[in-house]
Amino acid sequence: MSGSERLQALGRLVGTWKVTGGATGTCRWEYLEGGHFLVQHVDLVSPDGSNVRGIEVIGHNKPFMQERGEDVISRMYGNDGATLDYVYELDGDTLTIWGGEKGSPAYFRGEFSADGDSLSGAWVWPGGGYDASMTRVAE
Repeated sequence: MSGSERLQALGRLVGTWKVTGGATGTCRWEYLEGGHFLVQHVDLVSPDGSNVRGIEVIGHNKPFMQERGEDVISRMYGNDGATLDYVYELDGDTLTIWGGEKGSPAYFRGEFSADGDSLSGAWVWPGGGYDASMTRVAE
């Protein structure tokens, strides 16, 4: 596996997960060949009842002819035409996914279980949010 230690640490997400809480459905993570990018496939029903399907590419920004950035960033491409940017941070068993920039008031923060097969936390943003849990259903 190639890629940075920060990106490799997110390998804890590889597999298929059942999502419950404010949004329900499944998410599946896999590394692209070479290990430089982690891809998430999303198939959810949002709290407002709309279907959310999309793909998220997670890795380091490396602009043409420049050095790779330190942060693990992503872009989510949704079935509604939205493109959403995130920053991923993993500190021990705590996963934080910042909406937009690191330090944003919009984020997910959750804790992995001791066996690594569940993740529980909440999405938070100004004026809202919801609890979210994931349970691994397949490697």
